[in-house]
Amino acid sequence: MTNPVLFITGASSGIGAATARAAIQAGYRVALAARSKDKLDALAADLGEEHALAIVCDVTDFEQQQAAVAQTIERFGRLDAVLANAGFGAKRGFLEETPEHWRSMVDTNVTGCAFTVRAVLPRLLEQGHGHVLLLGSVAGRRVLPGSLYSATKWAVHAMAEALRQEIRQLHDNHRIKATVIAPGAVATPFFDSPPEGALQAEDVARAVCYALQQPDGVDVNEVLLRPVAQGM
Repeated sequence: MTNPVLFITGASSGIGAATARAAIQAGYRVALAARSKDKLDALAADLGEEHALAIVCDVTDFEQQQAAVAQTIERFGRLDAVLANAGFGAKRGFLEETPEHWRSMVDTNVTGCAFTVRAVLPRLLEQGHGHVLLLGSVAGRRVLPGSLYSATKWAVHAMAEALRQEIRQLHDNHRIKATVIAPGAVATPFFDSPPEGALQAEDVARAVCYALQQPDGVDVNEVLLRPVAQGM
């Protein structure tokens, strides 16, 4: 089959699941990677086995990410794009949460994202084209009081630009694209009580598809979207 393939981490719910649905509508096949097997299997069954592959994967384990990428290519015969979406947050305040929660969040949001890049980049360089999308945040463009989560998203934004420069300058490639998607408040399981007027996961999914569907000569490096009610 010639339909392009999108690999998504954190795909079992929220933005990841919404992006999978939108991508299939746009003509993609999807590999769905997350830790929750039951949710993944249910989503893949709903999307259709010919369109979707469920892969249990912990993004903080590089070998699992490598295996997930290999499984995607084995199943679909190609890999065209990736959305590094897995992540979670923490209460604001450097006296809040536990050090263990912080460590897990940094491992997932930063190291896990870098592992995704490392797992897919050899394949994209070998074939000479592709698209890497990282899920950033408005919190990755402005500092939030007492927010270590904000610091992790600043790292993701820096990672996207560092990757873009590496592809262009170290590999002399002009066909692999790098994009950071930076939403404001989104009504997903990320929040116990989503703020009123928050974006929907489907809004972010449309932003992902917008970046994916640009012509070969257009590299959308950042998509920043906020709910109209968000003042900051």
